[in-house]
Amino acid sequence: MIEFSQLKKNLKKDFSKFKQLKVALLGDSATQFLAQAIRGFGYEHDLDLVIWEADFNQINLQLLDPTSDYYKYQPDFTIIFQSSHKLLSQFYTCNKTDQKVFAKEKTAQIESYITHIHQKLKTKIIFYNFAEIDNTIYGNFANLNQDSFLFQLRLLNIKLMQLGAEKQSIHICDLSSIQNRIGRNTMFEPSIYISTEMVLSIPALPELASRTTDIIAATQGKIKKCLVLDLDNTLWGGTIGDDGLANIEIGSLGIGKAFTEFQRWIKALKNRGIILAVCSKNDEKTAKEPFEKHPEMVLKLDDISVFVANWGNKVKNIQYIQRILNIGFDSMVFLDDNPFERNMVKEHLPEICVPEIPEDPANYLEYLYSLNLFETVSASKEDSERTKRYQTEAKRATLKQSFVNENDFLQSLNMRSTVDGFTTFNIPRVAQLTQRSNQFNLRTVRYSESEIEEIALDINYVPITFTLKDRFGDNGLICVVILKKQSSTKLFIDTWLMSCRVLKRGMEHFVLNTLVEQAKKLGYPSLVGEYIPTAKNTMVQNHYRNLGFEKRNDIWILNIEKYQAIQTYIQLKESNKKIRNNEYNSRIK
Repeated sequence: MIEFSQLKKNLKKDFSKFKQLKVALLGDSATQFLAQAIRGFGYEHDLDLVIWEADFNQINLQLLDPTSDYYKYQPDFTIIFQSSHKLLSQFYTCNKTDQKVFAKEKTAQIESYITHIHQKLKTKIIFYNFAEIDNTIYGNFANLNQDSFLFQLRLLNIKLMQLGAEKQSIHICDLSSIQNRIGRNTMFEPSIYISTEMVLSIPALPELASRTTDIIAATQGKIKKCLVLDLDNTLWGGTIGDDGLANIEIGSLGIGKAFTEFQRWIKALKNRGIILAVCSKNDEKTAKEPFEKHPEMVLKLDDISVFVANWGNKVKNIQYIQRILNIGFDSMVFLDDNPFERNMVKEHLPEICVPEIPEDPANYLEYLYSLNLFETVSASKEDSERTKRYQTEAKRATLKQSFVNENDFLQSLNMRSTVDGFTTFNIPRVAQLTQRSNQFNLRTVRYSESEIEEIALDINYVPITFTLKDRFGDNGLICVVILKKQSSTKLFIDTWLMSCRVLKRGMEHFVLNTLVEQAKKLGYPSLVGEYIPTAKNTMVQNHYRNLGFEKRNDIWILNIEKYQAIQTYIQLKESNKKIRNNEYNSRIK
C-alpha cells in the first residue's frame, strides 16, 4: 500500500492529462488529510479528482439546504463520512426507547440525505459504513441486546447495505472491513482524536483512499476483466512436467491446501464474470493434465477462456491472449510466482497489473485480498456466461484463419440479432455496458441503473439494444444506442457503444441500418453524432466518417434521405413480444 507521504507528493504532479471529476467530501469529523489522500490516489488511477471539502460537521447543513455551497458545486461524486465516534456520542444521549430504534432512525436519516441530493443532482454517492466500537457496556451480551451500541451499529451497517441494494443509487465504501484487516489500533489513535477531531489515523488514510478511488475508477470503466495465470507453483505446488500428476501439491493437506483455497477464490472470480486465461511454459498436453485428471483440482478446462502453454516468450503469449480476448492490457492481471517472468511482463507490457505475490503460497490470498484488484459497481446475470463466450471467440478466431475471403467467413457464421428497447430484463446489463465500455464508445457517458430506468421511461429518448448470436453461440446483449430527440429535425446519438468482442463482423453497419430506419419512422431527416475523445476510444475516432456522416464543426450529420443501406451478413431476429410489452415499452416500431 502506498504511504500517505507518497500520496502527498502525488499532489504536486501534473494532473492535466487526466480526466477531471468534481468530488464533494462531507464529514462529521476532520477530513482535510483524507481529502489529500483521495486526490493523491486519484493520480494512481489517472484521474484528476478536484475535491470540495465541506466545513467541519456540516453534513446536515449542506445536504438539507438546497441553496448550500454543496449544491452550487454540483459534484460528480459525493462522499459522506459519518463516524462511529459521533454516533456513539449521540447514542449515549438517547433514552432506552430511542436506543432500540437507533439504527432504524439513522437509516431513515441517510435515506433523507439521498432523497434531498437526487432532487437536485445526479451525483454518485459514496457512503462510508461504520467501523465497530465495542464500548463493553454489556460485554459479549451486547450481541444479544438491542439496547447495546454494538448491536445497533452492526444493524445499521446491515440496513445501509439493504438500502444501497434497494435504491441502487449509492455505493458503500467498506470502512468496517478495512478496520477488520488493519486492526483498530492502526485505524484509530485516541490522542490524535482528542486533540484534532481526526478519527482516522494517518496510516489508515491510504487504505480508505484506495478503496474510495477504486469505486470512482470503476464507475469510469477502469476495471480489471481478465486474470492471466501461470501454473507451476502458482496454481499448484511443484512442476507438473518434472514431478508428475501424482506428486504436484494440491488438496486438503499441507501446502496443497493453500493452492486449493487459492483456486476456489479464482473460481469465484470466474463465476462473477472475470475472464480466466492460462499462460505457462509447458507442453500443452502436460499442462492440461491436472485440469483433466487430478481429482483435487478446483479449476477445470471449462473455466479457462484461453489456454496457452508452450516454451515461448510469455510476453508474446500474453499479447496473443489479449488479441483473442480483444480487451485492453490495462484490464488484465498477471499472476506468476517467478520474479523473472513478472519483471519481463512489467517491462514490456507496463499497462498490465502484475502483483508481487509472496514467496509463501499460504500468503497468496491475504495479499491479493488487500489489493482489491477486481472492484466493480455492478453485476449482471450475463457475467457468468462470459467464459463460454470468450471460449467460442477463440474458436471463431481459429475458423477465420481457414478462410481466404472475409465475406465468406462472415456468411458462414450465420449471425442473427435481436433488436429491442430497454426492458426489466436487460436494464442491469445496459447500465453495466455504459460503465465498462471504453474502446468502442463514442461519447463515453456513464449511466447508473436508476438513470437507465429514467431514460427508458422518458419519451424524449429512443433506447435500442442489440444482441448477437451465431453458429458458435450467443454473445448476449452487445450493443446499446440511446437516441435523443433534440429538435424536430435532429435525432441525436447520445450513446453508441458496443462490445469489442464482436468487432469486424459488420455489426456497426447493421446498427446504423437500424438507426436510419428508426429515424425514418419517427420522421427525422438527419441523424446527429458526436465523438468525444478519451485515452481509450481512439479506435472509433473515424467511426462516423467511415459510415458516411459529414462533419460540421464538432458534430457529424447523416442525411437520412441520401443514405443507402449497407449490406451485412446479420439477420434480424424478431424480439420476444412478452419482453417488448413490459412497462419499459419499446419505442421501436
